[in-house]
Amino acid sequence: MSDKILVAYASNSGSTSGVAEALGKQLAAGGATVDVRQVKDVTDLSAYRAVVVGSAINSGRWLPEAVKFVQANQSKLSQMPTAYFLVCMMMAKDTEKNRRFVATFLEPVRALVKPVAEGRFAGALWPKKYPLIKGLGLHVFGAYLRLGEGDYRNWGAIRAWADSIRPLLL
Repeated sequence: MSDKILVAYASNSGSTSGVAEALGKQLAAGGATVDVRQVKDVTDLSAYRAVVVGSAINSGRWLPEAVKFVQANQSKLSQMPTAYFLVCMMMAKDTEKNRRFVATFLEPVRALVKPVAEGRFAGALWPKKYPLIKGLGLHVFGAYLRLGEGDYRNWGAIRAWADSIRPLLL
């Protein structure tokens, strides 16, 4: 088995892919060999020592393709260090209440494979990237959270989490 790490992700509008890329770069900066790929493009885990799986959150859930990836690879993932991350606008308001609530979004995949670590990050709010109805819904959700359009990703926190999980993965 190699010492290669896979960062696999599902993204809606690109915010989660940016987080996945940043995680991959930071893990690689610490000496790991890393592949960053969309979950839909991963067919074999045999080349990897560890996997980091992440997804955007839609209506309190990981995207279906990310859940399917964990389901399809449950046996392999259970035998290697696996970490999860999510990207959710509720984390733009990083309160204890929001952290507890957002942690519940991982329960379905946590029940399949127990992760060695979990990361929860804010994303970017770009309602204009979506069709009218979905964009309107995101605008209302942003107003509820008192957030305007913009990028709320905390790159320092993302890099710090990657540094903290590297020893758990290798």
